[in-house]
Amino acid sequence: MANIKSAKKRIRVIDKKTARNARIKGHMKQAEKNYLKALAAGNVDDATKAFVVLEKELMQAASKNTIHKKTASRKVSRMAARLNALKAQN
Repeated sequence: MANIKSAKKRIRVIDKKTARNARIKGHMKQAEKNYLKALAAGNVDDATKAFVVLEKELMQAASKNTIHKKTASRKVSRMAARLNALKAQN
């Protein structure tokens, strides 16, 4: 356990950041699940709406440095490719 005042403060700051990151990642994962569920159902309209939400969550996570900027872009690109493949099928 920390004895120095600044070390105690760092522990509090880290706890806040950890909670924020966990919350952001939870939103991100839920948006991804909703998108994949819409893709599996084959519903283009629902998948498109879910993709918009997913992209927003990923980019917000990247802007807060919860995930890396390029990781977010890569995920968006791959999900967009899957959506475009679904649109091409229908």
